[in-house]
Amino acid sequence: METTNKKGGFTLPGESGYEKLTLEMAEKWGADVIRDSDGTVLSDDILNAGYDIYSTICIIRDHNEWARNNLDKLQQTFLVTQPKVATEESLTFHLMDDFYPDQFRVNASSASQKYWQVYDRTSGTEVNPRFWAYDAESGNLTVSHFIPWHRYTVSFLAYRIWEEISMYNHTTNNWDKEHLMQIDPVYPETQEYLKQWLTTWCEEHPATNVVRFTSMFYNFVWIWGSDPRNHQLFSDWGSYDFTVSPRMLDNFAETYGYRLTAEDFINKGDLHVTHMPPTKTQLDYMDFINQFVVRFGKELVSIVHKYGKKAYVFYDDSWIGVEPNGKRFTEFGFDGLIKCVFSGYEARLCANAKVDTHELRLHPYLFPVGLGGLPTFSAGGNPTLDAKQYWNHVRRALLRAKIDRIGLGGYLHLVEGYPDFCNYIADIADEFRTIRSLHEAGGPTVLPIKVAVLHAWGSLRAWTLSGHFHETYMHDLIHINEALSGFPVEVSFLDFNDVIKQDLSAYQVIINAGQASTAWSGGDRWNNHDVEEAITRFVYNGGVFLGVNEPSATSEGDTVFKMASVLGVDEDTAARVCHGKWEFTETRIPNLMPEGCYIKKKASVHLTDGKAQVLASENGTPTFTIHDFGKGKGVYLSSFETTLENNRLLLNLLLSLTGNTNSDFITDNPATECAYFPSKKQLIVINNSNLIQSTNIRTPLGTKAFKDLPAYSTLITTLE
Repeated sequence: METTNKKGGFTLPGESGYEKLTLEMAEKWGADVIRDSDGTVLSDDILNAGYDIYSTICIIRDHNEWARNNLDKLQQTFLVTQPKVATEESLTFHLMDDFYPDQFRVNASSASQKYWQVYDRTSGTEVNPRFWAYDAESGNLTVSHFIPWHRYTVSFLAYRIWEEISMYNHTTNNWDKEHLMQIDPVYPETQEYLKQWLTTWCEEHPATNVVRFTSMFYNFVWIWGSDPRNHQLFSDWGSYDFTVSPRMLDNFAETYGYRLTAEDFINKGDLHVTHMPPTKTQLDYMDFINQFVVRFGKELVSIVHKYGKKAYVFYDDSWIGVEPNGKRFTEFGFDGLIKCVFSGYEARLCANAKVDTHELRLHPYLFPVGLGGLPTFSAGGNPTLDAKQYWNHVRRALLRAKIDRIGLGGYLHLVEGYPDFCNYIADIADEFRTIRSLHEAGGPTVLPIKVAVLHAWGSLRAWTLSGHFHETYMHDLIHINEALSGFPVEVSFLDFNDVIKQDLSAYQVIINAGQASTAWSGGDRWNNHDVEEAITRFVYNGGVFLGVNEPSATSEGDTVFKMASVLGVDEDTAARVCHGKWEFTETRIPNLMPEGCYIKKKASVHLTDGKAQVLASENGTPTFTIHDFGKGKGVYLSSFETTLENNRLLLNLLLSLTGNTNSDFITDNPATECAYFPSKKQLIVINNSNLIQSTNIRTPLGTKAFKDLPAYSTLITTLE
């Protein structure tokens, strides 16, 4: 592949003590920026080497001296004990039994205890605070009035005494140094300290061009347990639980006119997982936190700008309250956004933010082990293969959305002894710069297909499903987002209010996918008759409703799927055990289902009127159906998993259902994809498989054949 712009657009992690390696890799990878990483510094030799410098600051950590003098201003969270059955004799909880003692310490202050709650989970009622008492010396909470053989829990506030990302980096890299605490800017004293600290920092770092905030103030929830058999009790990349404190809750009550309780966060022990539809109190609290984070955050950004430096924000770690897709994000004044990526949809997530510069932090990170604990830059690891597989997912999204920069994170010395990895990163960097230059000249061709993905979060959480792919792989919608990230179609994200307010005729296809009661299928949002009416009308007038797993499922009404009349299928329930089922014969639509595609049965459904075409089934249960409804169609898939063949099935569906089956610039081999950039007359063909592939592509100049594309390769050719 011919490449252009041999240098630039690449951020390299430098490391003091490895100056020669740092400068060699900067030259090899065409870096124009050198950055520091958590736990590293850049020496004068690096700072004076002629590169732009990114400096990473996590604004709320690495202030241990101030934190030790202000222990009441550490960040907090609600925790809940494991349920305990009361005996006839006593009911006592040692609050910290279940939790990692290096991460948490009970906040036993009176301001804190007014938010504690003891719950009788058997009856679903709160125990009056008069009937329990906490002994700080022993760490025990004793309940004096209880009902024997009922289950009880205690919800309490705890200080977080070890910042979670530092904790992860520390344990992953086997550091032997002081644990870093995190301070809470909800307090005016903390705000003044942080503004003065940042001012001094900017004055003492004249070589820094970009201050990379990692991220703002509040980390996503990551609760570690005391038992190594279940060390990570809970993690949710989109949850707001780590923002709470007595002061924050008091401020919320003053602003909104009602008081939140521990149970509003604990939610019977489930917490408010982002995968579930948000409640009104949850949305109110999120909006309140967002206002605070933006208000104080832009003060810090303005300090950075005052010193002539740019401010970037990392869309991970302490990003809670930042909400890059939210209505206030541009008020921060950030110059750029950085997102670590494993997958294509994460690249689209970054590209979607309204900032001047969009930057990807590629995987694998330069760590001994990866996020899942498997070796990377250590015995048994294969970082080159990891990089190829991650880039393979990210690259297809980069053909569709412009990204300005890429780079690596971690500890550069680990690449010593991995020359293949260093060579491959050089190839990736050149490939990226070439793709970027094509975007800069003008975007790729896009088919006249507008797809709307419908879920409870809508555009606020566009492209995401609350975490990286490996954390959310079980959800159908994350697989659909991943497939869509590389398709030549326009993609929007709607919530259920949008369905009622917007003109749905702007879209050709609406996708709703997920388990019943989740945020992704929508849960009780479907009980709004206006939603059912709007989408039914949309399909009848010629639109397509594509439902996956348990789309539009609720527990109310005469059907499980609110869109059963449109889909032509509904979910089986115990109430239907005596009802007859329509017989069917599978039909085939030519060129729709590529060889090797599959649809696993998740939900068990039946045909409602016998009119839906059944294209696939499993043990007598339809798994793939198409149902005519007015001028439009309802399509049902029992599941969707992203594979090369399944992605092509989804693309074929979009093409077929919208009348675009004869479109140009679609490869005939599902293992390959392409993008055409008309301003440069450049066609990019990518091989997404680990095998040699050949493909044919129809173009306005005739069909072009591409033979023997190497595994994971990229080819660029001129059409003229």
